[in-house]
Amino acid sequence: MTHPARPFRLLRLKPLARAVRLAPLVLAPTLATAAPDTAEVTLPTVTVTAPAESPTGPVQGYVARRSATATKTDTPLIETPQSISVVGRDEIEDRGATTLLEAIRYTPGVTVSNWGYDIRGYDWLLIRGFNAQSTSSFRDGLRQSGLGYVEPITEVYGLERVEVLRGPASVMFGRGDAGGVVNRVSKTPSLDAPREVEVQLGSFERRQIAADFGGALTADNSVLYRIVALGLDSNSQEEYPNGDDTYQKRLYLAPSLRWDVSPDTSITLLAEVLRNDASDDINYITGPDGGLTHVKEGDPDYSQIKINSATFGYQFEHDFNEAWQFRQNLRYANRDADKHHIKSSLDSDGRTLLRTAWHEDEDLDQWTIDTNVQGHVQTGPVIHTLLFGFDWDHMSGDAVSSYSNNTPSLDILDPIYRQSIPEPDQVAADGTRTIRQLGFYAQDQIRFNEQWLLTAGGRWDKVKLDYDDHLGNNSASQSDSAFTGRLGLTYLAPNGVAPYISYAQSFLPNFIDEYGTLFDPSRAEQIEAGVKIQPNGANWMVTGAVYSLTKRDVVTYDDADSWTAKQTGKIRSRGVELEGKAQLTPRLKGIVSYTFTDAEVLESSYSYEVGKTPMQVPRQQAALWLDYTVPTGIGAVGLGGGLRYVGERWDDAENTSREGGYTLADLAVRWQRGPWSVAFNVNNLFDKEYFASRTYGNYQLGEERSYTVTGKYRF
Repeated sequence: MTHPARPFRLLRLKPLARAVRLAPLVLAPTLATAAPDTAEVTLPTVTVTAPAESPTGPVQGYVARRSATATKTDTPLIETPQSISVVGRDEIEDRGATTLLEAIRYTPGVTVSNWGYDIRGYDWLLIRGFNAQSTSSFRDGLRQSGLGYVEPITEVYGLERVEVLRGPASVMFGRGDAGGVVNRVSKTPSLDAPREVEVQLGSFERRQIAADFGGALTADNSVLYRIVALGLDSNSQEEYPNGDDTYQKRLYLAPSLRWDVSPDTSITLLAEVLRNDASDDINYITGPDGGLTHVKEGDPDYSQIKINSATFGYQFEHDFNEAWQFRQNLRYANRDADKHHIKSSLDSDGRTLLRTAWHEDEDLDQWTIDTNVQGHVQTGPVIHTLLFGFDWDHMSGDAVSSYSNNTPSLDILDPIYRQSIPEPDQVAADGTRTIRQLGFYAQDQIRFNEQWLLTAGGRWDKVKLDYDDHLGNNSASQSDSAFTGRLGLTYLAPNGVAPYISYAQSFLPNFIDEYGTLFDPSRAEQIEAGVKIQPNGANWMVTGAVYSLTKRDVVTYDDADSWTAKQTGKIRSRGVELEGKAQLTPRLKGIVSYTFTDAEVLESSYSYEVGKTPMQVPRQQAALWLDYTVPTGIGAVGLGGGLRYVGERWDDAENTSREGGYTLADLAVRWQRGPWSVAFNVNNLFDKEYFASRTYGNYQLGEERSYTVTGKYRF
C-alpha cells in the first residue's frame, strides 16, 4: 500500500512512493509574443508519482539503495555501518544465474563452491574465510536451519534479491558464525510485478520451464497475489565410467497473497513447496597413486538424495500512528532428506574398492517468529529511530543412519555398475536434536547535526541444545546465554561520501555430533572501517572496507589423540574489500569487486595449524562484469561479459599443498523485442580446467563450461 509522505519516515520498512510536485509555471510574455491584454499564462500543477525502492522489493538495474537486512529497518545502504552487498533480479537475469552461488559469485568477501561442483543444490560458501552454509542461511530475515543432510535448498527463480551482510550479525539474528549472513528475499505480490513464462534449455540436457505471474484480485487493489512455479530436469557434468549420467530434478511452487486490510495494516501470506531429487556420491575417487580417476564409488541405481521442503508463513505490519509501527514475521518449515550413498576404502591390492552402503533418513520441523516495534522520536535536533523486538526459533529434527555390510566391492580397473545393493538394515545412529533460541534486541539509529549517524544495538539470547539418543547411550543437554552488540558511527557528507567505523559481535553454540558432545559457544568480534560513496541522485555506488575479525573458542582436536576435542582454537581474518556497481550510461551497466583476505590460525590443539591459513580460503579474489545494450531495428540487443579470479587456496590445515589461482570468463547475449526475449549465457567460456580444492585426499572438481538458452514471454 502507498501512503503520503510522513515526517520521520526515513528509516521505515514499508515502501513509500516518491512523489514529485511540479509547481505552477508562470510564463512572462515576451515582446514578440505578448498580447495587449495578456500579462501571464499559468499552467496547471502536475504531480508525477514514481515508486521508490523498497528494501525488500525490486532493484532497478544493478544499484540498490536500501536494505533491511543489517538493521531490520528500511535503511539506505550508505547509512549502514557494515559491509553489505545486494544482488537484484536484473543482475541475476543478465548474468544468467540459475543458483544462489552463481548469483553472488561476483560479490566481494564471498568464496563460493569451495567444495567444488555439486549437482545436489547445496549452497557451499565462505564469507571472510568462515563457513556460511547453514549457520548463515536466512530467508526474508528469518533463519533457515539444517540438520545433517537436510539443508534448505534455494531456488533462485523465487527470489527478488539476495543480500550478503559481511561480518558478525548476532545483534539482529542471534546465533551465527563470524563471517556474516546471506538473506534471500522472496518475490512477493505487487501491482508492477512481471507476468512471464520462460523456457530454458542448456548443456547436460538441461530442460526447465518456469512462470511468474500475479496481480490484483479486487477492484481497489487491496488484495494482490503472485504465483511462482518451476520445473527442472537436468543431467550434470559428471558421469559414471559406463556412461550413466548423474542428474537433478526439481519441482517448485511459491504462491503468495497480500491484503491491505486498511491504510495502516497489511498482511502477506507466503508459502513454498520444493522437491529436489539428485544423484549422490558425486565425486570421483582417488587412485592408489594419489591421482584422480574417473571411477565413482557409488552406483547410478543406488546413489541418490531426495530433499523435500514445505514452508508457510506471514508478514504482518500495522501503523499505530505517524511515528510507531508494529511488525511480525512468522514461518513454519518442514524439511526431510532421504539419502542413499556409499562410503569406500581402497584395499591393499590397489584396485579393489571396499564399499559400505548407507541410508540416511532425516527430517526437521522449525518454527521461527520475529516481532518488533519501530518508532521515531525527536529530541531537539536529534532524531532517533528506535527498534525493540524479540524472536523465537524452535527446530526439532530426527536422524536415523543405517548401513549394510553386504555391499559388493568394485574393481577400479574394470568397474561394473548397477549391481544389486542390499538396503541398509543395521542402525548406527538414531536420535533427535532440538535447538531452542529466544532473543531480545534493541537498536537506536541516532541522527544528529544532519550529517552524523550513530547506530547502537544490543541483544540477549538464550539457547538450549538437546540431543536425545534413541539408542540410549549419548543423550545430552546444554543451555547457553550470550549478549552481543554492535556500535557504528557514520558521517554523511553533503557530496555523498560516507566514511564509517563499527564494532560487532557474534556467537555460535557448538553442537558437535550425533554423540551429543557439547562445548561453550564460539565468539567473534570485528572492527571494520570503510567508506561508501553514492552522491544524491547518482546511479552508482562504490564501497570499500578494511576489517579485523577474530573468532575464539573454536573446537579443535588434540595432536596426540585425534578423537579428543578441545575448545582451544582461535582464528583471525583481516582483509580489504572493494565493490562498485553502476549504471554508467542508459545502456551500460557494470560491476567490479576485489577481495584481499589474510586468514590465520592463532591457536589450536594441533600445533602444526598455528600460524597457517585455514584451507580453501583464497588470499585474493576479483571480479568484473560489463553489460551493454544497443537498440536496433529488430529489437534491443545486449552483450555482457565477465571475468572472475580466485587466488591460491591451501588444501590442508598444515599448508603443505595448494591449488593454483584461476580466472574464468562468462558471456551473455540477449535479444528483446516487445514482450519476447531470448538470452544466451555461458559460464566458464573457455572451459578452464581447475580444482576448487583437494582436501582430505579427495579432488573437488571445478565447474566445466556450461550454457543456457532462455526464451521468455511477458504479458
